[in-house]
Amino acid sequence: MPVVHLTDRALIRASGPEAAKFLHGVITCNVATMAAGEARYGALLFPQGKIISDFLLYRDGEESFLFDAPAERVEDLLKRLTFHRLRAKVAFETADDSAVVAVFGDAVAPEGVAFTDPRLAALGQRVVVPRAVAEALPADAAAYEAHRIAFGIPKGGPDFAYGETFPHEADMDQLGGVDFKKGCYVGQEVVSRMEHRTTARNRLVEAEFPGVAEVGTEIMAGDKAIGRVMSADGGHAIVTARLDRVTDARAEGVPLTAGGVEVELKPPAWADFSLEWERKVSALDQKFKASKAP
Repeated sequence: MPVVHLTDRALIRASGPEAAKFLHGVITCNVATMAAGEARYGALLFPQGKIISDFLLYRDGEESFLFDAPAERVEDLLKRLTFHRLRAKVAFETADDSAVVAVFGDAVAPEGVAFTDPRLAALGQRVVVPRAVAEALPADAAAYEAHRIAFGIPKGGPDFAYGETFPHEADMDQLGGVDFKKGCYVGQEVVSRMEHRTTARNRLVEAEFPGVAEVGTEIMAGDKAIGRVMSADGGHAIVTARLDRVTDARAEGVPLTAGGVEVELKPPAWADFSLEWERKVSALDQKFKASKAP
């Protein structure tokens, strides 16, 4: 299996005596409990709870962190982190002298700082290496895309739109990208409400096609569109789906089709949600309704 230079990724360094404290109070993952050499999956959100950018966060020192983020999001992410900094003793800069390499299967990792992918160990390792080392390696994007699609791991851009998507809709809650016990961060109130008081109607799930899946193809239940193919490799795809409409279709015995061919949807193996959608009713809601009952 290949070692792949991820040319669509870039690095931001956060450093300073208050770096951990600052990041813990701003992004979705738990930074306070991170040890040096550990990685976490997380995001910076708008106050309304939608994703500005997701990233892998590496703690590469006592006072130093690296954001492994989509290259197209780095400029905005850097600007927004700096905006939130206020008087915190933390500095941000792009780490242009370094690059990110993915290592998976039986490949031998190049010399660098390696981190197990925090979303799913089966994805392999991410290795931070000098840029010159990375540029001498293959940039086989197709190989890595096939690898992540095989495991049903969503990717910002192809699978969900930045600025329009809540963490639950991108399955971040399933991949350890949100810590629901750590307390406040930007957008926390909205995300917590979705976790405890509702169930996400839109999810990214896997689909199996009898033939080759085409990106952009709508998933239909009768004459109703209930989803769309977002990423695909052969007959395996990641699709966005309205779980409430999938549930209704199943209850009514309506098959799901794409391009006129019947397809099967399923949650990824690492997910703990089902395709049977139902609205959550929190204990607080139940208590309130009981108090209003005659």
